[in-house]
Amino acid sequence: MKAKTCVWFFFCFLFLGSCLCNTAMAVRLKEISSIEGVRSNPLVGYGLVIGLQGTGDQNNTQFTVHSLANMLQRMGIRVPPEAVKVKNVAAVMVTAQLPAFARQGQNLDVQVASIGDAKSLQGGTLLLTPLHGPDGQVYVLAQGAVSVGGFSFGGASGGRVQQNHPTVGMVPNGGTVEREVRSSFGQKDIFRLVLHQEDFTTAQRAVKALNSRLGPGVARSIDGRTLELVVPSGFEGRQAEFLAAAEAVEIQPDASGKVILDERTGTVIMGERVRIDPVAIAQGGLTVIIKETPEVVPAAPFSPRPPQGAQPSSGPPQGRTWLQEARPWWRPEAM
Repeated sequence: MKAKTCVWFFFCFLFLGSCLCNTAMAVRLKEISSIEGVRSNPLVGYGLVIGLQGTGDQNNTQFTVHSLANMLQRMGIRVPPEAVKVKNVAAVMVTAQLPAFARQGQNLDVQVASIGDAKSLQGGTLLLTPLHGPDGQVYVLAQGAVSVGGFSFGGASGGRVQQNHPTVGMVPNGGTVEREVRSSFGQKDIFRLVLHQEDFTTAQRAVKALNSRLGPGVARSIDGRTLELVVPSGFEGRQAEFLAAAEAVEIQPDASGKVILDERTGTVIMGERVRIDPVAIAQGGLTVIIKETPEVVPAAPFSPRPPQGAQPSSGPPQGRTWLQEARPWWRPEAM
């Protein structure tokens, strides 16, 4: 089985190599970079999910018991913790991402995950939960029905069927922004563009394209990942318009040769810069030999499309592949 898998990978490798285009596609800077400081902020909070059909935390989960008792006490109902039953309640951690430039009243999705021994959050409702930022301030209030992408069923005999994770769910549009993150975006004259992958060649190409499109001196590279952009006088007071124009600039990013093999799914991904040297391989019942054969390119008038001033020369080597029956041993032929 492993021998067949290896051979199959090798032929997929050759096929993809023959299909890839030699010219890389130009992409917008928006796809390969981001503006420094323009990002989302993580939020977290502790809450209770109620309305569960006996799939909540057990009574020995003390923090759930005390949380429910404290909540009832704040509402004017005094109940001793030992009298509280929590099989229909689950303690959860609530998380969300506060997007950049979020405004008060904006809704966003929140995620909930059980931290006790609840079996499922299906059918539950998240009670009002404040979500805090790293500075301890409340930025979002979350509440609503929990949507679970899994299920779990079991019988009295001990059999159980489960799909995905029923103790993790989402509250679509369940969060409401109550506090905005302060930003000095509108007062900045210098921005930094951060490439997702560090590469000096790509950074220099981006600088050249930005200066050509937006004006000389607009961009300069600080290192292989960071570019500094200066807002020109023509965009004064219009920072958003300037960054939109910068993100729309197209460049051809540089990349190194790379091959990715996924044995589990049988997927082979190969970059355009990958080349296969002459080699001979014997695996199982097959022998694969790759050789290079130089081809002569004639000059005019014998060439079908003679380039201007062309001279007879050797063209690029053409790959050749042979399949032979298996031999007891193999060795590379002279290339």
